[in-house]
Amino acid sequence: MSTWAPRGHTPVLRHLLTRDHLSLIGGVTRDGRLVVHQQRPAINSAGATAFLDRLHAAIPGKLRVIWDGASIHRSQVIRQYLADGAARWLRLEALPGYAPELNPAEGVWQSLKQTELPNRSCTSLVDLESQADAALARIGARPALIRAFFRHAGLS
Repeated sequence: MSTWAPRGHTPVLRHLLTRDHLSLIGGVTRDGRLVVHQQRPAINSAGATAFLDRLHAAIPGKLRVIWDGASIHRSQVIRQYLADGAARWLRLEALPGYAPELNPAEGVWQSLKQTELPNRSCTSLVDLESQADAALARIGARPALIRAFFRHAGLS
């Protein structure tokens, strides 16, 4: 492998680090659909309810959502969201303990990190958001891949 650094000198990348980041929360369906909500501040309980609203808009009717045990999923905000009417169409269930291998959505995140976006150098948060959107669209356009995430989790 070659670099543009002078021979014998390790290349050094200088980059201004910030606390800015892009957060994603998403879900997959057995029939191969992908629904994702992204926001710039970290996902909190309000972001989780925004995702649930987006999920319900994308998939009308009664929904059963099985998600991990993150504290934002068990918060008072979520309980209030259900009490305010979401419980009519939404049933939430938790995965057991720390069990990412049982979560088919983990396949989306792994595919995003290892296949769609590795070795990408984004110059800004806007650039990252654009590349993440395009990558998620590519994953979402492959229902067979999403169904494979269910098989990998042992849920087919």
